Amino acid sequence: ERAQRKLEKMQLSNGGWPWFDGMPDDRFITQYIITGMGRLQNLKMVAILRDPKLRTMVELGLRYCDDRIREDYEEVLEHSIPDSNNLGCLQIQYLYARSYFQEITIDDRNLKAFAYYKGQAMRYWLRNSRYLQGMIALTLNRLGVKDLPQHIIRSLKENSLSSEEMGMYWKEMYEGYYWYEAPIEAQALYIEAFDEVAHDTASVEAMKVWLLKSKQTQNWKTTKATAEACYALLLRGTDLLASQNDVTVTLGSQVVDPKKLNNADVEAGTGYFKTSWNRSEIKPDMGSVTVTKGSAGVAWGALYWQYFEQLDRITTAATPLKLTKKLFVKRTSDRGPVLDPVTEKTGLKIGDKITVRIELRVDRDIEYVHMKDMRAAGFEPLNVLSGYRWQDGLGYYESTRDAATNFFISYLNKGTYVFEYELVVSHKGDFSNGITSIQCMYAPEFASHSEGIRVKVEE
Repeated sequence: ERAQRKLEKMQLSNGGWPWFDGMPDDRFITQYIITGMGRLQNLKMVAILRDPKLRTMVELGLRYCDDRIREDYEEVLEHSIPDSNNLGCLQIQYLYARSYFQEITIDDRNLKAFAYYKGQAMRYWLRNSRYLQGMIALTLNRLGVKDLPQHIIRSLKENSLSSEEMGMYWKEMYEGYYWYEAPIEAQALYIEAFDEVAHDTASVEAMKVWLLKSKQTQNWKTTKATAEACYALLLRGTDLLASQNDVTVTLGSQVVDPKKLNNADVEAGTGYFKTSWNRSEIKPDMGSVTVTKGSAGVAWGALYWQYFEQLDRITTAATPLKLTKKLFVKRTSDRGPVLDPVTEKTGLKIGDKITVRIELRVDRDIEYVHMKDMRAAGFEPLNVLSGYRWQDGLGYYESTRDAATNFFISYLNKGTYVFEYELVVSHKGDFSNGITSIQCMYAPEFASHSEGIRVKVEE
């Protein structure tokens, strides 16, 4: 009711809504609000057409949208070639929003414009982004067009990528400056399209995996993205909250029953719980873990084994974040400076310059990442000034401390990255060089580390 009163107050006399109160009418915002009303009506959450005030609001808004599409059509007739491609993102958004309210008739003066852009969508759908293609498929399916919506969905599926870990997604899932370049909203719309047009439950569930995985390691940046993602996850395909506690975890011969664990509180709705075992309770066969899910959908968890080990005996961790750390000593030769790999048998001398090379591989987009590179006590960094760095398309903040160099990365795209910096050997001795560790602050379970080595510095 509070939202309804706010919308009633902000709606202008011509039926449009502004972005903020006091601004002129905004076509995109108006069509977005109409779409939201249509979804509420479609899900039978609010009886839009049976509520006099809501129906009046929607009718005024639709009349505004119909008038704008007529003006677009008149502009085409006057300044363009009608038989050419005159379909834009706002016209596609209009058709999509309008398809929710076919009960509300279009004025006779606007019918030609509506029919023209419907024909444009049927003819030029392939020249638009995949997000807009999904909107066109849903629109034409609701308007009773046969075969073509299925062809569009088939085309979308043929251009998709799939993996057991990340589900089903598209390589164009990048974030741009325009409203139709929003990956979360696009994925939510694909779920709606595959469910409503093709009734492809398997693809819907695979696309839900990508949405959940994106939330696991990133932030859904806007309320718009979050609302559309929740709409797609909970109200399309399998209801993720319909079944609870249907995941069975077995460690060796022991079945983990959260009801019998003293320190495990099961969270309502998600079924999340956490438990631990002390040293005396851990048996060798507990290293064999089996997870079984009794219903459709996605679930995930993590198992941590905590123990103490010498730094130089640590081996590389096998996780989605893969780190490789190498040390090179810089030598002067007749060909100029060369880099020789440093091993535990390499005899370093005081004054030698060491190049640290860290190679990071990541298989998904991750936000808010902290990488810490430890260094031997006998090394001193040449660059001691902290600051923001930019290299190879990656921006990060580098902070040099007494025992380690820290890298703070706001956004880490999928790919391979190489970090390099120089040290100088300052003390004689036998040192552990430590390890390089990395962790996603947003999803702490995404962590990794490199292997550790020892270095020897001679006289």
